[in-house]
Amino acid sequence: MTHRFYSKTPKEQNRFQLFLGLVTLALIAAAVGLAFYTGIYLIAIFSFIITLSIVAPFFDMPSIKKSGKMTYYSALFIAENPKNGVITIHGGTLFDYYFVLDRQSSGRQRTAIIIQQYLEGLLSLIEEQATNKDLIVRGTSYILNQRTAEKLGFTQVKADGLQYMLLIYNYFNLLLSNSMAKNKLAFPRLNNSKTFEAEVSQLLERKEYIESLNCSLKASITKEV
Repeated sequence: MTHRFYSKTPKEQNRFQLFLGLVTLALIAAAVGLAFYTGIYLIAIFSFIITLSIVAPFFDMPSIKKSGKMTYYSALFIAENPKNGVITIHGGTLFDYYFVLDRQSSGRQRTAIIIQQYLEGLLSLIEEQATNKDLIVRGTSYILNQRTAEKLGFTQVKADGLQYMLLIYNYFNLLLSNSMAKNKLAFPRLNNSKTFEAEVSQLLERKEYIESLNCSLKASITKEV
């Protein structure tokens, strides 16, 4: 799966970010103008917060990737550097969805691609960390249910408060991401958020199952294209 942003030359990447930055400034300026015109200054505050949460990944992700603080294990599966025996994993952001998902594909096809990329990324991660069997892989998701997580080798643990707060802050970003994934307006159910974790050794035990599921999804995606 190709990530179209990282396929661009550095000059093309900078040009895109410059254009997006100018559009963002224009939107914020318009909101500030409206706020002063109407006397409702909350318009400017909320517009700034919402716009920033939506646009931020388009600048943050390339920067973080370049710095080496996070690694793409597939086009839609990202992990932070291990810290204190824990590696925190994340699904793709709105930025990644925008540059990875085919705009002509259906919601069903997009969902299948997203799940397949999660599985492919997880396989790449556990293969890289195969000798570090005690390393804990942890992630918070409002999409993954407990039954599916257990099949992959994860167990549900006490919710990660920080990650949950980040989900709340990025609600409008997640709303656009979820809608893009489903190819229709789809509100994310943050109350379904759960934190799962597993040792690399446990994931290795389920590696064959994960590979089988990944191959099945790949075949179904190829068949539908």
